[in-house]
Amino acid sequence: MASTTSGCLCLGSCSSVPASAGATGWRRCAIAASMRVPQQHANHAHDFTEAYPVEDAVLTAARAQAGELGLTCTGPAAGAVLRLIAAAGAAKAVVEVGTGIGVSGLWLLRGMRPDGILTTIDIEPEYQRMARRAFAEAGFAPSRTRIIAGRGLDVLPRLADGVYDLVFVDHDVTEYAAGVVAAARLLRPGGVLVLGGALAAGRVGDPAVRDPATVALREVVKSLRDTDEWVPALVPTRDGLLCAAKR
Repeated sequence: MASTTSGCLCLGSCSSVPASAGATGWRRCAIAASMRVPQQHANHAHDFTEAYPVEDAVLTAARAQAGELGLTCTGPAAGAVLRLIAAAGAAKAVVEVGTGIGVSGLWLLRGMRPDGILTTIDIEPEYQRMARRAFAEAGFAPSRTRIIAGRGLDVLPRLADGVYDLVFVDHDVTEYAAGVVAAARLLRPGGVLVLGGALAAGRVGDPAVRDPATVALREVVKSLRDTDEWVPALVPTRDGLLCAAKR
């Protein structure tokens, strides 16, 4: 039964239990209740998690430049997770939808094999020029990246089937459902799909939030959990990463 409170994080899979006496008409999520921690501790944990990865001068400069341009880029904790996934899978072929100015690409490249190639897609060529400079400043040869200007949904159909180790999508959340379909075709068995911003600053876990983008994202999160084709995990880094291995 789906919870009717705004704090339910289970996407409707929990068995809600009656709230305390006197709270007529309200029910609470049993999962959320069992996981509740003091807000102060939660804030400290979040801050420590984001500060734990060490970013060098190139990443620091790219992040600062993104801030000046008003761009939201992959946070340090999420970047470290991307690097970990790429390293754990010895990723040689990676697709990224949403180049930005190269912050997430730098994290991915640092986890990939030395001969790996990052194919990165974005609709903003100017941002991609900045990303190209960041990659060069970090010491990556031009042959390590394939930078393509265009919409992800237009470019992904041109990529080869079943040869990619990792697909990272961090762009328009209304296109995430189509991105999942494309990733299922592109990834080899055991390859990993990662969706950025999967918690949408907490909106996904709040059933009272019903704007089209959040609803679309919530459906993608739920569908990946409920299918047998993927092995998913939701990682609570800042805005969240939804990671799913292809069976």
